[in-house]
Amino acid sequence: MSGPHGVAPAPASVLGVLSLIFWSLTMVVAVKYLTLVMRADNRGEGGILALLALVPRPARNGTPTSIGWLAVLILLGAGLLFGDGLITPAISVLSAVEGLEVAAPGLRPVVVPLTCAILLGLFLLQRRGTAGVGKLFGPVMLLWFSTLAVLGLAHIVRGPAVLAALSPHYAVSFFLEHGFRGLLVLGAVVLVVTGGEALYADMGHFGRGPIRLSWYCLVMPALVLNYFGQGALVLARPEAASNPFYAMVPTGPWTYALVVLAAVATVIASQALISGVYSLTSQAIQLGYFPRVTVQHTSSTTEGQIYVPEINWALAFGCLALVLLFKSSSNLAAAYGVAVTGTMAITSIAYFAVVRRTWGWPLGRAVAVLGLLLLFDVPFLAANLLKFFSGGYVPLLVGALFFALMYTWRRGRALLALRYADLATPLERLLSSLGAGGTVRVPGACVFMASSSGHVPPILTHHLRHSRALHETVVLLTVGVEHRPKVRASERVEATPLGQGLWRVVARFGFMEQPDVPAALSLAAKRFALPLVPSETTYYIGRETLLATSAGRMGRWGELFFAFLSRNALGATAYFRIPPDRVVELGLQLDL
Repeated sequence: MSGPHGVAPAPASVLGVLSLIFWSLTMVVAVKYLTLVMRADNRGEGGILALLALVPRPARNGTPTSIGWLAVLILLGAGLLFGDGLITPAISVLSAVEGLEVAAPGLRPVVVPLTCAILLGLFLLQRRGTAGVGKLFGPVMLLWFSTLAVLGLAHIVRGPAVLAALSPHYAVSFFLEHGFRGLLVLGAVVLVVTGGEALYADMGHFGRGPIRLSWYCLVMPALVLNYFGQGALVLARPEAASNPFYAMVPTGPWTYALVVLAAVATVIASQALISGVYSLTSQAIQLGYFPRVTVQHTSSTTEGQIYVPEINWALAFGCLALVLLFKSSSNLAAAYGVAVTGTMAITSIAYFAVVRRTWGWPLGRAVAVLGLLLLFDVPFLAANLLKFFSGGYVPLLVGALFFALMYTWRRGRALLALRYADLATPLERLLSSLGAGGTVRVPGACVFMASSSGHVPPILTHHLRHSRALHETVVLLTVGVEHRPKVRASERVEATPLGQGLWRVVARFGFMEQPDVPAALSLAAKRFALPLVPSETTYYIGRETLLATSAGRMGRWGELFFAFLSRNALGATAYFRIPPDRVVELGLQLDL
């Protein structure tokens, strides 16, 4: 109702927008996510990367050195989710602090600095974990949604005519009357459903049942009452259309109180999105699509509470930059919509692939569901793409950067694995060489990390060639990440004696778990009588130097980018929780 693309707050327009809001909440959140998409869980975990894990391997993997088209699409969606996590804290906190302008227009100069201060404090507190914020989460959210409901109901009682907007007739009439401008308004309406994708991603933390219960019993009624209350207010006082939410209370102390409550609520909402980006990063690492970074668990009881310093400060820098660049939530809204609607559309396509290829739905039924979902996703996406030059390019650039990072890392690791397979020595030849003598065996045990359980790691051959000595017990350890959140303890490790003091050990972890090599070896020692003590074992780690010439299959620039990512990725020692004083690194020069 305001801004360069707003429509006049006439009764028909107000009812049309309210109808769009109500049916967007109903069809996108209630029908799409709560009824349909949340059925596609990977052992209780949700989110776009968990959805990828449900897709059959042929569609996901493609060739050994590439990924399937569906995986490419989902990685694009994951990249946009990173953009969403970048924009959400900025626009949420900024919109809450802007309430100060309603109470006292003279406070406008302090809005941006105060927003930056709150965001900086929020990111500084991340290392302490989400437990402290979590204790306030329930009571504050209950107070927040109760306040929304009460304020909305108070204005609806004064103008009950807005309840007519529950009919979809007004939404259709709005588009017939306003045409192309109606599509521009739809780009703002989408902001009411921006939490849908995060709701799906958080399914593993709360469960499908509690989410549905809280949505239908508290959240949706409160939101609908408040939006309709705003509509009733605008019908009574059209001048309130510029900021109808804060106009719902008398100017003065009530406005300040509402600003404080909104700020606290948006900090909690931002915390949820930041934590979601941490989880997304952790899942991407486990699935092999992201370089290793530091993942710190901040809770001994809740596994999902993690802190990723590198991602935290990247988000902090990006959020502050966005606030300083756009300066208002209305300007930032254009950037926000593209990230959300792009991910929503990709989720619908990925869900179609799951129901068709994994669940075996008939083609007609699957297409009908896809058509219903895209009936809302495509117009929302089109409306927001129209705002590309107004800020919509920001999440697309962020998404493109993260997609390039994930795709390059996945392809580089695949080519590196093939290169290692070419350099690997057959196990039979190694055992024969050790049996023939000529290699000095020294007391103790050592571990060589092996990317494949079917080959001898090249780093072992490299070590033997130069030292001609080997420990009495040699473990060829392969760490596998399953396409499921967690692995049961009974399935954690397998150990097989190969002869000549060699053991093949395979350790498995879920994509929501942090690999712990010493713990896995301790379990193998107890279960399979593996003759080693992890704290007294030497770990040999390979360190690749990539030559990045045009002769490789990856190309010079692709290999340079992959080499940059490899140099800045968290080392295997820290990632696998290996004691650094027990590690020996050996270098190899390779051209991919």
